[in-house]
Amino acid sequence: MYIHLGGEKNIRSSELVAIFDISIEKSSKISKKFVSHARQEKTIVNIGEEEAKSIVVTKDKVFYSPISSATLKKRVNIFYANA
Repeated sequence: MYIHLGGEKNIRSSELVAIFDISIEKSSKISKKFVSHARQEKTIVNIGEEEAKSIVVTKDKVFYSPISSATLKKRVNIFYANA
């Protein structure tokens, strides 16, 4: 099953590690370090031109999604409820 992250980007549900609200990037030292490391490794992907509302972590990449974390979490829950 795939999860739509916005724009033209879909990921396999099996690759999903975590979904965070974008505000965590500024409020947590650990998340700041994580994002900084992802930038150094060039594993960050910005989806679309809109302002990011959530951070989606997969096994290989970190996506900045224009879709809210609440909406993305609902999509994941729908997937697992139907599985």
